[in-house]
Amino acid sequence: MADAGIPSDARRRPRAWLRASARVPGVALIRNYRKEFLRYDIVAGLVLTSLLVPQGMAYAELAGVPAVNGLYATIACLVGYALMGPSRILVLGPDSAVSPMILAAITAVGAMAATDGKQNAIELAGMLAIMVGALEIALGIARLGFVADLLSKEVKVGYLNGLAMVIIFGQLPKLFGFSVKAEHALPKLKEFFTNLDRTNGPTLIIGTASLVALFALTRFAKALPAVLVVIVATTLVSHLLHLSDHGVSTVGPLPEGLPRPAVPWTSLGDVGQLALAAVGITLVSLTDTIATSASFAARHGETVSANREMVGVGVANTFAGLFQGFAVSSSASRTAVADSSKAKTQLAGVVGASGVVVLLLFANSILAALPQSVLAAVVIAAAVSLADLASIRRYWKVRRSAVLVSAVSTGGVVLFGVLEGIALAIGLSVLMFFRRNWWPHGVVLGRGTGGAWHALGGDDEVTRLPGIAVFSWEAPLFFANSGIFRKQVSSLAGQDGTQWIVLQCEAITDIDVTAADMLRQLDTELNAVDVHIAFVELRTRLQRQLAKYGLFEEALATEHFYDSINAAISHITVRHHETSSPV
Repeated sequence: MADAGIPSDARRRPRAWLRASARVPGVALIRNYRKEFLRYDIVAGLVLTSLLVPQGMAYAELAGVPAVNGLYATIACLVGYALMGPSRILVLGPDSAVSPMILAAITAVGAMAATDGKQNAIELAGMLAIMVGALEIALGIARLGFVADLLSKEVKVGYLNGLAMVIIFGQLPKLFGFSVKAEHALPKLKEFFTNLDRTNGPTLIIGTASLVALFALTRFAKALPAVLVVIVATTLVSHLLHLSDHGVSTVGPLPEGLPRPAVPWTSLGDVGQLALAAVGITLVSLTDTIATSASFAARHGETVSANREMVGVGVANTFAGLFQGFAVSSSASRTAVADSSKAKTQLAGVVGASGVVVLLLFANSILAALPQSVLAAVVIAAAVSLADLASIRRYWKVRRSAVLVSAVSTGGVVLFGVLEGIALAIGLSVLMFFRRNWWPHGVVLGRGTGGAWHALGGDDEVTRLPGIAVFSWEAPLFFANSGIFRKQVSSLAGQDGTQWIVLQCEAITDIDVTAADMLRQLDTELNAVDVHIAFVELRTRLQRQLAKYGLFEEALATEHFYDSINAAISHITVRHHETSSPV
């Protein structure tokens, strides 16, 4: 044997390595890493570091936790995703769409009112991250990747537009150098205008200048890392001019060192209160992550499993929660930077995380002079990028009902709050799904001049055959719409001497027990008035299902199922001719 003389444990090692490679992408990365990738990953990682630090700090403030916790979350999630994430270059981190939901959640359970408010907020944010991670991992293992599609496009656009307004209203006081006590968007805006006399001039000047610079650099100097340039420049200005002596609030020195892993915990009662936020963050995070991952993978001719992506993001969030971080999501902008820097693997993210570690261990005071209003400017700029007015304009041209749905989603976020808004957005998506199936499109067809079948009343000249009604039903048949189906079909029986109703069933994908019982009763009622039903293009699977329901024994005739409308019409015409001929 080829393995003779080799210890059994040594023979098992390669096999164990292969099994681990198949299940753990990080192991596969190490096993298959090519040395020519190293220089690209190192350069991309160092470039990423320059973005990870300011954005991590800014979005931590937006999430209601100290800025340093944004760096902890950044490090932990990048390492966690490198271990279990399937995408080669996807970059995760604190996110402007998720952070406001974290703030709303921890505020709702009284984090800010506690005696040890900051520490309690950190614990709650960590608990929430682990809950989100556990939910994402469970969804991935259960192969429920379709859950990421639960938020429809128009609902998500409306939610993000509302979120952009909420973020901007919340950051305006910090930009002007004071704080407000209101929790919801409109009261915050009202209190902001009421307290404009408390504006700190130097704070407003440097914050507004930063905001203008961010927009200008993003538009006219896209090759430059706008956030990094603004952060470095304003930190130097603040340090040289001693702006803190003029009432400008600054970040101050970050805590030195790294947190130890620990399970965050407050009380069992808080878990229930965080549940809604966990579901909302999961949906928003997975929707963005899977879309971003798929789009960047497609650029390189690759595909990424949505289910594996869920597990990878779930592990990243769990790591973030264990290391005093908070829930994270993917970042299209940071992933684009990694891609443009020619990152080859997730090692680029690990290098970026290592750069943040170096900052915390050896240069924790480098950003001490950074004004808080500059972080507010970074967040406001990110909020503006969340807004999508172009989609609203397009919806207005192509489907105005989508504008209404999107506006309701926006209003829910602004008027009722971020968590309530995401709950409304999810509810709207589900309601839209059920509405399309509760009240589906059923239409009577007629034969056109070319022999094709079209809806009556359309632009084409179509005619209805005498004594025959061809009816198309464009949805599954189930308990919620079976009554509408029955009403519409029954109404055809009394029109123009109709004796046959031909059901075009191509779009029917399911028939449940309630619908089957309805078909049995409908057939009996129609037969009583000498009207018959024919089924066209009903899937073989559903025909077998009808047989299991016993309909062929009690009501429907197997010879009344046809492959096409024309075949049904031909058979009905021949049968009518035979029955009407004299004996």
